Amino acid sequence: MKHLLLLLGVCLFTVQAFACNKCGNYNNDDFQIKKVSVKHSPEIGATIWEITVKGFAGRTTPKAVGQLNGAPVLGYVFPTTLKPTDVGFGDTEGIVALALTSHPDFDDTPLWDENTDSNYANDGIIWHPHWVILTEDKRVEGGLAVKQFDSNDTSVVLPKTNPGMPMYMDSPGFQVITKGSTIKVIVPDYRMNNKTDFSYDGVAAFMQVNTGGGDKPMLGVYKVYSVASGNLSLPYQVK
Repeated sequence: MKHLLLLLGVCLFTVQAFACNKCGNYNNDDFQIKKVSVKHSPEIGATIWEITVKGFAGRTTPKAVGQLNGAPVLGYVFPTTLKPTDVGFGDTEGIVALALTSHPDFDDTPLWDENTDSNYANDGIIWHPHWVILTEDKRVEGGLAVKQFDSNDTSVVLPKTNPGMPMYMDSPGFQVITKGSTIKVIVPDYRMNNKTDFSYDGVAAFMQVNTGGGDKPMLGVYKVYSVASGNLSLPYQVK
């Protein structure tokens, strides 16, 4: 785990040295993190995860490109020391992260209707959460991607709320709230094995989908806009 966390830090900071021609003009105060926190509330049996930025959290969303291949994804991400089995995945290698994302070109939360219009397939632009497993991937400038697997591999264990993609990704449907400079998500204790003693960090990043094959991952990290700790050491503890 320590090796993976160190690698994660190196990879995320390496990305800032690369030019990203497809990343769009999203590097603004809405993605400059000022602080991050995860607080446990015994009263409601849940943790409240929150990122505060210089600008307005969630105000900036990606510009649609009109197709899934090459679709942009913006995210506020909490890398953690949780285990994959804590959040419903099988025992696999990688970094467990809770990502709050927006992407107008597709909807990967088939169980949830975030904009409450009775259409479950049109609200990808609404900020929503994913559990993901991140691993090293040198095929993208950021050096990281959501871990993929062979769709015929019957040994892979995913949460029941996964969106059906061949990646270690879940669409858990937790409540996401944007207000002023903050974006937060509320996670019930039982949805992460009642863990309240993990470490974490905060990252704002640009990701991109690839469904065209070739030498790119299905969902890779291309640009990092800010890191709460400054060095991605995951120094923060649940309060």
